[in-house]
Amino acid sequence: MASSPPPRTFHVKSFGCQMNVYDGERMAELLTAEGMRAADDGAAADLVVLNTCHIREKATEKVYSDIGRIVKDGREVGAVPLIAVAGCVAQAEGEEIMTRAPSVRVVVGPQAYHRLPAMVAQAAAGGRATETDMPAEAKFAALPKRRKVGASAFLTVQEGCDKFCTYCVVPYTRGAELSRPFADLVSEARLLVEGGAREITLLGQNVNAWAGEDEKGRRVGLAGLAEELGKIEQLARIRYTTSHPADMDDALIEAHGSNPKLMPFLHLPVQSGSDRVLKAMNRSHTAESYLRILERVRAMRPDIALSGDFIVGFPGETEAEFAETLQIIAEARYAQAFSFKFSARPGTPAATMDGQIAAEVMDERLQRLQAALQRDSLAFNKASVGKRCHVLVERKGRHAGQWLGKSPWLQSVHFTGDAAMGDLVEVDLIEAGPNSMGGRLVARAAA
Repeated sequence: MASSPPPRTFHVKSFGCQMNVYDGERMAELLTAEGMRAADDGAAADLVVLNTCHIREKATEKVYSDIGRIVKDGREVGAVPLIAVAGCVAQAEGEEIMTRAPSVRVVVGPQAYHRLPAMVAQAAAGGRATETDMPAEAKFAALPKRRKVGASAFLTVQEGCDKFCTYCVVPYTRGAELSRPFADLVSEARLLVEGGAREITLLGQNVNAWAGEDEKGRRVGLAGLAEELGKIEQLARIRYTTSHPADMDDALIEAHGSNPKLMPFLHLPVQSGSDRVLKAMNRSHTAESYLRILERVRAMRPDIALSGDFIVGFPGETEAEFAETLQIIAEARYAQAFSFKFSARPGTPAATMDGQIAAEVMDERLQRLQAALQRDSLAFNKASVGKRCHVLVERKGRHAGQWLGKSPWLQSVHFTGDAAMGDLVEVDLIEAGPNSMGGRLVARAAA
């Protein structure tokens, strides 16, 4: 394969979860450190990195669709960019990606992307490069220090999963659970705050499984880490996602009542309201034990906003079992949630289970489930009207003088007035929609 000039510009496109967003940001920092410049879109870039997700079948197919579009657009302007596929699809399919899409020159998994610059150089010299090892600790040690960020920043604290839910590819694409060291996380958080972050969201496949030793050698969990980060003066808000019910320990539940910087929001996936289905999924909780966790968290923080994940149409799910899922939704009263039809992922036990549900049945159930979730989301927002809260300003709105930001309960809030990105402003919530709130600016807080 002919060599080409080293790429001078790059574009990273991330699919899927917030951890992929974090990984995409770190890849961009790696490439910037090599003297490359970020382009606004792939059409203007010498290098396009597709940072992929493997959770859903359509997400995987979208990657190949994007590769085809990049090649087509490049041919139209006379220069196809160097294409790299990163993330979980890269980990799962490896060199098969290059067989299916020969235009791809680099394939790198989520635990090896610290090697991306060297792999790009190898590809530019006329070769191909594939790396799907899983040395997670080596990856973080090799990444550059954090630079300027926005008002809200992600910080990966934990990777991998040992739960082996029968529908999920994460243990195979991200590896075993690994917690990053306490001191490294505190150091990175300080750099994020120095770079402008007022809010940090702690990330992990099972973020509340994080554990480590503090500066005094004491064993601490996520609550202890959040307590230490709360000591950073300019850090105003702390969030975390995604949690597993099995790892909601007493200290973390209590932290929702004792840590003033820990926001009143909890994303805790349940997946189903049927105990039989949960057992078939290899989820360690029952509907009852899950609801008891929510009760305990609400006792600590009565105004907490709850979020969850749901899968409809898991193999063997009956109409009665689906009704149990609707029941748990009614009891939990979610402020927001994510819901999906079951997607059979190759290599997972659920993909070959008996009782696969017809697509039209899954479609109909998903519509009913989403209607219930939207009902409760709107109810939560309507109940917020009349509250006065701080909103973290993240960007400009569509209209002149309009700003968009997040409430403590992770609601999108739009308002007009004197503000700037990164401000914490006091706002009265005056209008509720299904997906956002309207606010009236009360005061602009000091920086």
